[in-house]
Amino acid sequence: MTPTETRATPTTVPDAVELRKPQISDGVRLWEIAKDSQVLDLNSSYSYLLWCRDFQDTSIVATTAGRVAGFVTGYVRPEAPNTLFVWQVAVDADQRGQGLAGRMLNTLLDRLALQGVWNLETTISPDNTASIALFTSVAGRRGCTITQRTLFAPNDFPDGHAAEDLYTISPLHAS
Repeated sequence: MTPTETRATPTTVPDAVELRKPQISDGVRLWEIAKDSQVLDLNSSYSYLLWCRDFQDTSIVATTAGRVAGFVTGYVRPEAPNTLFVWQVAVDADQRGQGLAGRMLNTLLDRLALQGVWNLETTISPDNTASIALFTSVAGRRGCTITQRTLFAPNDFPDGHAAEDLYTISPLHAS
């Protein structure tokens, strides 16, 4: 090819990913992604609408081509104002394996660091290797200590739910 032909050759650029606070109109899509994950505990559709309304400052969504492709929902625990508890992390099936979950989580943590959040907590079922790998990676990237202990045993749940281990990542450093 000549240089002129090379310039005229169309290129395919992947859609840019935008990371932003959720909006109420994103709630349905968050519910769909959680449902399609087949791993997350599915909350009511109503709860995802509330997450998008009431926890905008402690949650994040990723959009590509104008469509929500992933999310992290969390809240700052009232009794521990320096701690973000991550409720759910989910990425649409066609976006998995591209580092989007880590990117969302690190962007959210960077934003919250400005507000004095320097601890992260989340619960993970022992068989959820993807989530364990994600949070272990975040801790390593930020140079943090990660601890684990059982928070809820199976007999704490009324429905045969697996144990939930509490992972604490602290102190958070810039990514």
